[in-house]
Amino acid sequence: MHAELRQNSQPAPPNGGRNSAAQNHLRLWPGVVLVAALGLARLWASTGEFIPQKFFFGLFIIPQVVLAGLLLWWLFASRLRWSDRVLVVGTLVAVTLITTFVADISFRGLALLVYALPVAASAWVGWLVLSMQLAWAVRRAGVLLIFVALGIGCSLLRIEGMDGSFVATFHWRWTPTPEDKLLADLKSKPAPASDLQAAAVLADSNLMEKLGDWPGFRGPHRDSRLLGVRIATDWQQSPPKELWRHRIGPGWSSFAVVGNRLFTQEQRGDDEYVVCYDATTGAEIWTQHDASRFTELVAGPGPRATPTFHDGRIYSFGAAGRLNCLSAADGKRLWTHDVAAETGATVPQWGFASSPLVAQGVVAVFAGAPNGKTLAAYRETSGESAWTANVGPTSEKPSLSYCSPQLETVDNIPQILLATDAGLSAFEPASGKELWHYAWMVPNVPRIVQPAKVGAGDFLIGTGMGNGTRRISVTRSGDDWQTKDQWTSRKIKPYYNDFVVYKDDLYGFDGNKFVCIHLTDGVEAWRSGGYGNGQVLLLADQGILLILSESGDVAVLSAQSEKREELCKFKALDGKTWNHPVIARGNLYVRNGEEIACFKLSLVDGAKGRTQTWNPTLWNPKLGNPTWQTANR
Repeated sequence: MHAELRQNSQPAPPNGGRNSAAQNHLRLWPGVVLVAALGLARLWASTGEFIPQKFFFGLFIIPQVVLAGLLLWWLFASRLRWSDRVLVVGTLVAVTLITTFVADISFRGLALLVYALPVAASAWVGWLVLSMQLAWAVRRAGVLLIFVALGIGCSLLRIEGMDGSFVATFHWRWTPTPEDKLLADLKSKPAPASDLQAAAVLADSNLMEKLGDWPGFRGPHRDSRLLGVRIATDWQQSPPKELWRHRIGPGWSSFAVVGNRLFTQEQRGDDEYVVCYDATTGAEIWTQHDASRFTELVAGPGPRATPTFHDGRIYSFGAAGRLNCLSAADGKRLWTHDVAAETGATVPQWGFASSPLVAQGVVAVFAGAPNGKTLAAYRETSGESAWTANVGPTSEKPSLSYCSPQLETVDNIPQILLATDAGLSAFEPASGKELWHYAWMVPNVPRIVQPAKVGAGDFLIGTGMGNGTRRISVTRSGDDWQTKDQWTSRKIKPYYNDFVVYKDDLYGFDGNKFVCIHLTDGVEAWRSGGYGNGQVLLLADQGILLILSESGDVAVLSAQSEKREELCKFKALDGKTWNHPVIARGNLYVRNGEEIACFKLSLVDGAKGRTQTWNPTLWNPKLGNPTWQTANR
């Protein structure tokens, strides 16, 4: 073995010699070194703290370099006869090309490079090392067989997306997907019956927050902060009760819940749907759809944004850039715009994810178009174009973001906030005039999580890809706005997992670790694993955190900086779960790309020390407060 692994000083015969001569002159050690480097790179990328740059470099860049090195070694440094060199490389190229054409669409291009070729390289060199005592013809045939077998294997599989740590899920390509099963179910179900009795209730939005409604992405203020609700956390005695569950089309939307109506977006075949469900039974009330299908390797197909309810209307934004205004009562389309086409924007790599914001008569979404069209706004009722705006200095290069516009007030001035790769900007809702811009450029790193307001005029800007979170202060003097850094912490580097603020701390995900960070200085208080890349909801009156984990578990933690304390936990969903959870009118709503479920929670009356449950059949929106059924605790 040592004779083959080290460079042999004897020249190969001019004609390549017999089989035994070929294998005696094979210079194998460069291949061993390259495959070892590949293994070390993958180990380095997948261990320790999850840092996206490290992951991409270890699992995308280094494999490409190793593959190029292996081809160069085999063609120019293996010392085999040229017929063997060309035969092996030609077979590898041919199998790769054929697999690219016959494999499932999810297993082509980049997926072959990341998952199949490293296996092929390792098996190729490993077989040559283990078969040193065999005849060269057998060893050569083994290499060719490895390539063909891997090509066939890849053609039989599909990739069902990746989790937050970019670990892929594989299935046999002929097995039905969850979406296939949903479409089969829908064919056997009757069309939903029209129910317009809720139209008057849906039109009354003044009482939404008081009655426990959840009108859009992350709640009334887009901060995943729920007020006026306390839940029982002894789930041994008062566990969440499942009310309904059924399949749902893929997508990463959350919910708008108003009265007994629930709105979300999902993919069904070649169409993108906005769907209204009965919040108490899960029955489908109405649907509206567009001929559009967006998909990519990591997250898969489906819309990314959450519908917004406002004054009896639903505003939805599709993954390819279709903005719709629909009647919340029956789903009738009132107006629509192809924002991408109208602004000249390119559909982002992961699709449009901006949940529409309604503020002062306009509906604003992130467009990401060049030449001053980062943000686009339309008249709330007519759908006419109101304005477009750019973050910071106008540039031909478009800004990058998967954030949603967010309404905040600083120094009594309402303003629309938007975080992009250029920093954080604030705009006047009525005109689109930029009030201030805080520059924190992170080239080619789109921001995804929402900014969080702290106190009267401070904001937290979360940035993934290892950049961290920064606290800034915003002040006004006349017409001039000033921004100032407070601190920057790399202890929390949120990518697409939003965080919440409670008292003097923020709670959120640093990769796949859940952490508590002090707001005063950005210092870490504690961190914990076990929830993957999940999402968090704050019940502020009670001081607890409800986490929907990436694997579909629901856990409740105490919001305290002294230590991590998990109060209760249960399994809610199966499959990868990235959608934000919602609690509305005493029910917990959760979904992912496969199923949707509703659980009734036992609510606690903190003042009277009694357990309460919401009865949706008894409430009257004109009373200004819900009707409760109360029991002694």
